[in-house]
Amino acid sequence: MKKILIVLVIIIGLLALFGLALAGKYNSLVKQEEAVKTAWAQVENVYQRRLDLIPNLVETVKGYAQHEKDVFIEVTTARAGVGQIKIDSGLINDPAALQSFQKAQSGLSGALSRLLAVAENYPNLKANENFLALQSQLEGTENRIAVERKRYNDVAQAYNTGIRQFPANFIAGIFGFKSKVYFESEPEAAKAPVVKF
Repeated sequence: MKKILIVLVIIIGLLALFGLALAGKYNSLVKQEEAVKTAWAQVENVYQRRLDLIPNLVETVKGYAQHEKDVFIEVTTARAGVGQIKIDSGLINDPAALQSFQKAQSGLSGALSRLLAVAENYPNLKANENFLALQSQLEGTENRIAVERKRYNDVAQAYNTGIRQFPANFIAGIFGFKSKVYFESEPEAAKAPVVKF
């Protein structure tokens, strides 16, 4: 009887240790997944900042370059396209949705580049304090976007690695932890720009 009691205590102790290890690993995965969501929220934040700056930039340029309607329409259309995409943490679980999001953001970046190129043709505009301030804020925002996308990718990589490692892969499978998608460069980024003098 005493031996059975000792074996039972050992089994209960091992089960308790296993349960604690399982709970610790589960909590670690939850913490990593929340870090990914937080990083994604910051990406959304800087993209929203850019969207908020665009109308002011367009209006400032419009005052000087009234005959450049095509560029204004392109920027407005690209901004509206970005605004139609539902931005939430679900994007980080859906590669196709994130790719659509990235494509819309790239279209907006291209339209903004063309808008800034138009501004180069207007010396008075380039000297305008409002335009210079907006241009500086937009450049800063573009840098923030790049930084936050990298931070997101770093956190997503740590999480994805975590859910694939043993024994976390079993816990991730049981509790439904899914890998997160990464931001990737656009195919056009692989081509070197052509510079002509």
